[in-house]
This record gives sequence, C-alpha cells and structure tokens, in this order.
Amino acid sequence: MQKNNIGQRGAILGVGTLLFTATQALSHHPMGGAAPATLMQGLLSGLGHPVIGFDHLAFILAVGFVAATTKLPLAVLLSFVAASAIGVLVCTAGWALPFVESLVALSVLLAGVLLLWGGTMSGVTVALPLALFGLFHGYAFGEAVLGAEATPVIAYLAGLAIIQSLMIYGLVFALRAAGVLAGSVASRLAGAGASLAGAALLIGI
Repeated sequence: MQKNNIGQRGAILGVGTLLFTATQALSHHPMGGAAPATLMQGLLSGLGHPVIGFDHLAFILAVGFVAATTKLPLAVLLSFVAASAIGVLVCTAGWALPFVESLVALSVLLAGVLLLWGGTMSGVTVALPLALFGLFHGYAFGEAVLGAEATPVIAYLAGLAIIQSLMIYGLVFALRAAGVLAGSVASRLAGAGASLAGAALLIGI
C-alpha cells in the first residue's frame, strides 16, 4: 500500500510540474513564428508544438489521466491523434473551422470535468469527443505550418503523431502502474487542475 501511495504521489508531482511550468507566455510555434522550411524543421516543430502550447499540453495530460483511470482501450486514444492530423490538413488546405480557440479551451475544461466526475465510460463514448476535439486541436496546430512546402508539413505531422502518442501512452502506463484509479485523489486533483486551466483559457479568449 505504501509503495502504491508513493507511486501516486510521483504521478501527481510529475503531471503537476508539467502543468504549472507551462505558461501561455510560451510561444505556440517552435520556429519562432516562421513556417518550417526543411524536413528537420518540420519534424522538430511537430515534436515541440504540443509541449510548448499550454492549452494543448493541458488537454493531452488530462486525456492521459482519463484513459488511465477509466481503463479505456488504448486504441481509442488514436482517435485524437488521427483527428489532429486531419485538422492540420484542413487548416493547410485553407478551409475554415469556427470557434477553434474556444473549443480547444472547452476541451481542456471538459476533460477536467470528466476526471472530477470519476465515472466509467465506454470506448465509443470517449472516442467521438476525442476525435472532435482532436480536429480542432489539429487545426490550431496547422496554423504553425501555413505556407510551408509539402515535405516539412509531412514531417510536422509525423512529429505531432510521435510526441502526442508518447505523451498520452507514457502517462497512461505510468498512472496504471502507479495504481491511480477513477475518483482517486490523484485523478481529482488532475481534474481540478485541468478544469481551472480550461476556465482560465476560456476567460482569456
């Protein structure tokens, strides 16, 4: 039991550190505002974008908590990663999506509410909203590569898929290994943090 508690405390501290050291003052663009021009720049931009964007980071961490504590099939998480790639392509194709910033912020808030609720959900129940929110997160990601050539855009998509998958799956495995359950103190603290972050993002829009 003591070992399990230590693991849960470690999970809380690790996620808390990521959430509270990331700030909105950080750029949403790893290349400093310029579209990537090479394959390597595209890859690095894709790897960095979800980490330095506070709203994206908070949502990904919250999703990891939801997936870990509700025992969702890990394949369900691919709905977010795949939809975010589609969102990038929608953005770079020049198609407009409404209320992108508001829906990205709302996704963080709702993920926090799910954690605070602490209930169980089916894979389909979670996969559909994950895909929807992934589309809007991806659209926001796509703004970083507007005007870029095909090669850096493809590399950017690869970087996004790699980093998002590593973050979500890594957190899921760590939390499950630590024995963090739905409705636990760790889960509710993460939910409270995500809810507050989402509310702050919505107010700041």
